[in-house]
Amino acid sequence: QPPAFGFLFDVDGVLVRGSQAVPAARQAFQSLADSSGRLRVPVVFLTNAGNCLRSAKAQELSQALGLQVSPEQVILSHSPLRLFSQFHQKCMLVAGQGPVEENALNLGFKHVVTMEALRKAYPLLDMVDQSRRPKELPPPTTGFPTIEGVILFGEPVRWETSLQLIIDVLLSNGNPGAELQDIPYPHLPVLACNMDLLWMAEAKMPSRFGHGTFLLCLETIYKKVTGRELKYEALIGKPSTVTYRYAEYLIKEQAEKQGWKSPIRRLYAVGDNPMSDVYGANLYNSYLKSAHQNQVQAGVKRSPQADGPQTEDHLKLRKDCNSSVESCESILVCTGVYRHNADVPGKTEESTTEAVFHGHRDFCFDPSLVEASYIVQDVNDAVQLAFKKENWS
Repeated sequence: QPPAFGFLFDVDGVLVRGSQAVPAARQAFQSLADSSGRLRVPVVFLTNAGNCLRSAKAQELSQALGLQVSPEQVILSHSPLRLFSQFHQKCMLVAGQGPVEENALNLGFKHVVTMEALRKAYPLLDMVDQSRRPKELPPPTTGFPTIEGVILFGEPVRWETSLQLIIDVLLSNGNPGAELQDIPYPHLPVLACNMDLLWMAEAKMPSRFGHGTFLLCLETIYKKVTGRELKYEALIGKPSTVTYRYAEYLIKEQAEKQGWKSPIRRLYAVGDNPMSDVYGANLYNSYLKSAHQNQVQAGVKRSPQADGPQTEDHLKLRKDCNSSVESCESILVCTGVYRHNADVPGKTEESTTEAVFHGHRDFCFDPSLVEASYIVQDVNDAVQLAFKKENWS
């Protein structure tokens, strides 16, 4: 019997903690695979990590889970950027760490400037670290391209350098060597991937700073300097709806490749972070419900977040993949950011609302969106729960 459901698995805190696999993860994938190691259900790994290549993340998951994971099953925070073709020909400054230039080129961007290239071209801009300040006045820079937009892939290593140079680019309209009389507003397009304030690693302390913390710094500095709000052309990665739409597209593509004829009706999103995994799955679930209610209309109902420019991309995906999916249920595990005190987790009786809103400022705080459909101990329990609901063995 072909499956009518698929899984969206978060990675950090669900399948691994830092470099260590969560013990329940291998058990879960033994249930999901047949005797030859092939998955019996479509699976996408949906992570807000972005400082690596898809192929590297797939290899890492293959080793952790003991089965073959292909790059096509992995969605990194920046993967949906391949849809944003209107920026692919522009000269884009890329920030983050890891293979940012290679990632940008793989996503379709043709003209990329790295933070290091910008720093070398304009050595007088980066002045916090005294050991890196130029000892003598450098000659003026010539022939450096005008920057037309900024891509924030993930948290960089030297925050002070990236914060300074990104602000310089925005204030100078992409020409940080020029003197401008007025601060341009609206500023150049900014595309940000991964809004997680915190994430779970091996440390005993509960959470580490994520890219959302870096974005918070950038927004605050920009507003303090200019008196205006930093605006995003797009916010990508969980909990953004466009990321889940892209995941649905890959789930269906996987089912077709396996020759499974039944349409995929239900998605189960398994995560450890109420503010990204649960919020995102619930937001997408409400989007699916409204899409089904308005099937005849071509438009997409506005979801409660500031991602207006992404409507075009929803429609682009809709052309490729008429939605048969009816629901996306959120399952929260207790092996990462979220910890649950109850001994017998089950259907949520109490709200998992966080006392403090850890989401991005452009997403409205709706307490119902951080309340998981189910809370279970670990990822194996999550898989067994979905199997039971689907009468699947």
